[in-house]
Amino acid sequence: MANNSRHIEGQWLPTTKKEIEHLGWEHIDVILFTGDAYIDHPSMGTAVIGRTLEAHGYKVAVVPQPNWRDDLRDFKKLGKPRLFFGVSAGAMDSMVNHYTANRRRRSDDAYTPDGRAGARPDYPTIVYSEILKKLFPDVPVVAGGIEASLRRLSHYDYWQDRLMPSIMDTAPVDIITYGMGELATIAIADTLSAGAKIDDLTDIPQTVVRRPLSEVPVENDEENIVLHSFAQCQASKRCQAENFKNIEIESNRWHGHTLWQATGDVAIKVNPMNPPMTTDQVDASFDLPYTRLPHPRYRGKRIPAYEMIRHSVCMHRGCFGGCAFCTISAHQGKFIASRSKKSIMREVKQVTQMEDFKGYISDLGGPSANMYAMHGHDLERCKRCTRPSCLHPKPCPNLNNDHRPLLDIYHSVDALPQVKKSFIGSGVRYDLSMHRCGDQEIDKANAQYNEELIRFHVSGRLKVAPEHTSDEVLNVMRKPSFSQFVQLKRIFDRVNAKYHLNQQLIPYFISSHPACREMDMAELAALTKELNFHLEQVQDFTPTPMTVATEAFYTGFHPYTLKPIYTAHSKEEKLAQRKYFFWYDKQYKNDIIKSLKKMHRRDLIEKLYPKK
Repeated sequence: MANNSRHIEGQWLPTTKKEIEHLGWEHIDVILFTGDAYIDHPSMGTAVIGRTLEAHGYKVAVVPQPNWRDDLRDFKKLGKPRLFFGVSAGAMDSMVNHYTANRRRRSDDAYTPDGRAGARPDYPTIVYSEILKKLFPDVPVVAGGIEASLRRLSHYDYWQDRLMPSIMDTAPVDIITYGMGELATIAIADTLSAGAKIDDLTDIPQTVVRRPLSEVPVENDEENIVLHSFAQCQASKRCQAENFKNIEIESNRWHGHTLWQATGDVAIKVNPMNPPMTTDQVDASFDLPYTRLPHPRYRGKRIPAYEMIRHSVCMHRGCFGGCAFCTISAHQGKFIASRSKKSIMREVKQVTQMEDFKGYISDLGGPSANMYAMHGHDLERCKRCTRPSCLHPKPCPNLNNDHRPLLDIYHSVDALPQVKKSFIGSGVRYDLSMHRCGDQEIDKANAQYNEELIRFHVSGRLKVAPEHTSDEVLNVMRKPSFSQFVQLKRIFDRVNAKYHLNQQLIPYFISSHPACREMDMAELAALTKELNFHLEQVQDFTPTPMTVATEAFYTGFHPYTLKPIYTAHSKEEKLAQRKYFFWYDKQYKNDIIKSLKKMHRRDLIEKLYPKK
């Protein structure tokens, strides 16, 4: 381990030669390149990794959004690090960041000062690593972040509309840390600092490396799973679908297998994930001395993504919902790693001391807002479990869905004199809080949670995600029946009437998801109209790497059943579905009526456009 470097309270990690000289450093151990602006906040991956390395005694610098178009001075200005370069596309996959569901280029970038577009290339993981390897061929390059993590094996790229190999085949990186990268990054730094060569780092948990094809096991065993090769997946979409089931299961296991995939003349080796982080480990990450602010280089500029999180507090990692279109469990795993109440309250108090704090915590949340401190009653059963979701098709009987620890946090935060109100901005799994487990005390507390959530923690609008109304589509999505949303609406309306509130319930819906047909969208329109909703929060399904829904979209098979599954692909099919969100808009009326007549659904025409 390197010698301890002194941290000055309120100091950012350095980003320029001048800042490094001011610190009096004679060398830099690690230089992190990121596609995002540098925001020193525990929600930003580059800040987390940088602060974690710093806490372990390493000298770390950050180069945010380097210019890859000019003479590459941003890549040269700090010289060589002692240990390695780190590269990350940022908090989002660059292609999701850059393009809409219709593959149109976005005009803004929330992670860039003033929302300016064009501050990062497509696929920064590839572009940055190629530049660094050309400039400094003998310095190891470690990739991390969402883009590298979710492209660690063969995957479908929606924007190129083709199957892609592991990003290690296209990016000249030496090793990838996937998922939440603190433990793997420290293991890499410590091993390199002790004198090892980067090629020797073959077995670190939660990393991806290249290995000779000769090392691929002949068959599956207790420690290894051999996936279909990339060439086989190119030749057979069914092979890609079969692969994905193993990939997802291993992403969600307590003790997983090593995955192998032959890709060209090398093998991609994915070492198992670490077990879920302990509370002490999660606290250690969140309790690092973040300034919680954008670097001073951005003074006078607004970074939209920061505006969303500046007064928020994340309470846990992981999500056991397992939604088919979501990548959270693929990156963070399904097991919940929760912070201690002490750590959470410490951060809340830090937020209340910010100069611009007006008394409102914007979010006490997490990947799913109400999974804090939840896990199986019997953890030994969890350690053997291979279910991708603890909630679908029904809540696991071993799941402890007690919301009392969460209520305790809410009450303690709201009792602080500086806090006027705390909001829950993260998505709430109402099927979790509404599930009756049979324990009267827990069921009573969960009912109390729903009421307190609606009464005290809604900023005028409670946003929830039923996603669809069709039970068939919802089953593929791994979401609960729409009837549960109807129950939630009854609770919401009752609480609003009881306390004389004037709040809105805002549902999110997705069109063109695998298994969804035009008829399903027509019925969605009629059902939501009956509930008096004019939909606003809607989107077309966008295939993103490493989700069940994306594999179904690309392969035409459901990865778990290997049965054919329909998905809208063409622009015409997608628009035919999307128009039903806006049945109330006059410009869609004639087209909707024409379509419903073709489907022989005059009953839906009467529901949507009754004759006066």
